[in-house]
Amino acid sequence: MNERQIAPADGKLGVLTVGLGAVSSTLIAGVELAKRGQADPIGSLTQMATIRLGKRTDARSPLIKDFVPLASLDDIVFGAWDPFPDDAYVAAQRAGVLESGKHLEGISDVLREVRPMPAAFDRTYVKRLDGENTMDSVDKRAMLDAIREDINRFREEKGVERVVMIWAASTEIFIEPGPAHQSIEAFEAAIDANDPTIAPSMLYAYAAILEGVPFANGAPNLTVDIPALRDLAVERGVPISGKDFKTGQTLIKTVLGPMLKARMLGLSGWYSTNILGNRDGEVLDDPESFKTKEESKLGVLEHILEPEKFPELYGDVYHKVRINYYPPRGDNKEGWDNIDLYGWLGYPMQMKVDFLCRDSILAAPLALDLVLFSDLAQRAGMSGIQEWLSFYYKAPMVAPGLYPEHDLFIQLTKLKNTLRWMMGEDQITHLGREYYEDV
Repeated sequence: MNERQIAPADGKLGVLTVGLGAVSSTLIAGVELAKRGQADPIGSLTQMATIRLGKRTDARSPLIKDFVPLASLDDIVFGAWDPFPDDAYVAAQRAGVLESGKHLEGISDVLREVRPMPAAFDRTYVKRLDGENTMDSVDKRAMLDAIREDINRFREEKGVERVVMIWAASTEIFIEPGPAHQSIEAFEAAIDANDPTIAPSMLYAYAAILEGVPFANGAPNLTVDIPALRDLAVERGVPISGKDFKTGQTLIKTVLGPMLKARMLGLSGWYSTNILGNRDGEVLDDPESFKTKEESKLGVLEHILEPEKFPELYGDVYHKVRINYYPPRGDNKEGWDNIDLYGWLGYPMQMKVDFLCRDSILAAPLALDLVLFSDLAQRAGMSGIQEWLSFYYKAPMVAPGLYPEHDLFIQLTKLKNTLRWMMGEDQITHLGREYYEDV
């Protein structure tokens, strides 16, 4: 295989987060601590995972970060937008994810340097938030122009060579793809008409693509997953990916769902409920924002189980998802699943999973990997949808006409095989016949 030409990761990498809440402040603090050797970036494939090369007997399993030319953590510089004026230190304190004395005080100076720029924010799209650190206008053209100016000012002030943008802000209200999203001409006209189907997240994504900045969408919003922006990303040579960080309950579904299908076990129902007390939980307490999240969560099982192929096993599954805002839990959410399945001769069984997880602790390493892999993709000349990053998302973006692959381990194989392909290494098929040729 031929190795793909990849530009070196020279100079600083600017990371612009849309949102400076629990996820972003946890990400920034974790990276800064890892730079100093004061904490391990646990959960990050780019920093801690290995990749097998060649045969099992070759004993070649380098760290991913030693195999592909990723940007160094030491070269990352952060910036952000947020409707609240808190700098990263104050935001992290308010979020309550990290222990102040253990993980914040020692890096307070660098966290305080990350002060959020006024956000392109319109309360119409996130009804439960109302911050004062916002742009002066909700005129869509004015917001788009301001975002582009912010990107370029950040480039100049921080002296960065490259920039990646990641959406780590709240879930917007549910928006269906419509006429305004089909072409750049229609999209531009809709911006000038202040069309309500053009959400602020779309303006961030559009600005990023226009400025040559890879964009990763960590929320279930429609955002960059529309024909106009998908086509423009290809035309401009910009990688895009999304949507919705796969952290807790859906992570479990992308492991257990494939197990049921692999063993041809039937499923009667899957009831999921979440208790969440952070800002995300507050936003999702609004039915219109929850609808966006619900669509992201509900689609996983159907794509994995393929009821049209196996109607006797999965043709009549009752699948329910609930999210309950419960302030005392803060960022420590609880995902509880009750699974009613059946096996041989139709005999019923049950499985119950209670995942007491930490939302931002799970999301921060995903965000780091998406930043580094998006930057790598751009330097490798890979534009448009980066389906190989599906591993990180609840509702992965795919080319029109394709169904998304949700099986976590197929996603991981796809990710690692893409890295092998980039570097001119053989794909790993796991066939293994070479070990038994004489049998």
